[in-house]
Amino acid sequence: MARQFDTLDSDALRYHSEGRPGKIGIEPTKPAQTQQDLALAYSPGVAAPARAIAADPADAYRYTGKGNLVAVVSNGSAVLGLGNIGPLAAKPVMEGKSMLFKRFAGIDAFDIEVDETDPEKIIGVVKAIAPTFGGINLEDIKAPECFEIDRRLREELDIPVIHDDQHGTAIIVSAAVINGAKIAGKEVAKLRVVVNGAGAAAIACARMFLTLGIPRGQIVLCDSRGVVTRYREGLTPQKEEFATSRRLASLAEALHGADLFVGVSVADALTPSMVRTMAENPMVLALANPDPEIAYGAAMRSRPDIIFATGRSDYPNQVNNVLGFPFLFRGALDVRAAQINDAMKLAAARALADLARRPVSESVLRAYGLERLEFGREYLIPKPLDPRLLCTVSTAVARAAVESGVARQPVDDWDAYAEALRRMNPM
Repeated sequence: MARQFDTLDSDALRYHSEGRPGKIGIEPTKPAQTQQDLALAYSPGVAAPARAIAADPADAYRYTGKGNLVAVVSNGSAVLGLGNIGPLAAKPVMEGKSMLFKRFAGIDAFDIEVDETDPEKIIGVVKAIAPTFGGINLEDIKAPECFEIDRRLREELDIPVIHDDQHGTAIIVSAAVINGAKIAGKEVAKLRVVVNGAGAAAIACARMFLTLGIPRGQIVLCDSRGVVTRYREGLTPQKEEFATSRRLASLAEALHGADLFVGVSVADALTPSMVRTMAENPMVLALANPDPEIAYGAAMRSRPDIIFATGRSDYPNQVNNVLGFPFLFRGALDVRAAQINDAMKLAAARALADLARRPVSESVLRAYGLERLEFGREYLIPKPLDPRLLCTVSTAVARAAVESGVARQPVDDWDAYAEALRRMNPM
């Protein structure tokens, strides 16, 4: 295993450094070959769109790239499994996120690394640069600060804001849960749920489960000290939100008879014996990276009826945020949504679940070197390289924005919109 990671590290360092360093750049969208081109692009011609925008700020979407521009903002305090590595070390990760925006949804994204830990100052920085962007993607900011930063910016800005570690993860997990419940022959609203971990992703997943119709009383939250109960002191507001009144102490106790385990915690937190105490056809989403809460082999050997997912690409059912954020922002930007609300997130989750139930295209099979892939225990959610994601998920999100009243540029012809997405599909 050590040799494998050494090779991967060497390949990654070479990938990031060869040729032009980094993974993103800027290209002009207009000609700049003649004196007339330059006069139009800058002085004196640029004064005309500047005056138009000063008279009507909405014209920024007509005359600038604002409507297709997202800021990927991080302070590097909770980067992947690396922890608090700081803003500069976080830059390769944020560049990668920006690259994925472009690759999967044709969105221009710029990474903004902020050398600050004070939530108020981070909020101030993002609000100050917000006029440049059509949307804000917060990334890898540690809990509990991320909750306040996310909440305040969503309330105080009039453009879509999302903390992807929270809401993006929750969308993909919810899609897997919808389809897992279908395979298990269970109603989503009746699922008994255990969430292990109490950070940003865990809390967002728990909140999303409420949106799916799962009652709060059927959700048990666990942290490093065991079950989060109302009888514990010193709980954060987020933990208090899901503190149970049940007399449970440990994760093992909480899992007895549970239908769903969602792990966003640490490796090896879940044992085969715990899995065996869960209900029939248990769903286990072990999402700790790089090593899940229970290893794939151990999980599959624990019982034959398990429905299993991880955050890794080398096992079936990878819960990968790239299934969500590019298409979530694509739909939001296209209708100039003022925010990304619960209706839009739920629409994205349902669209993902629906797509996984459709026949898989030949292009997807070729991309993954597969001869066959069908909806079932080993295929709960779509593959990231499915070209249908852009049209399916983005359209669902845009429609939800319009129907929920947050779209400022509604779509008149949904068929034409879907066709436009198919034509521009970068995949």
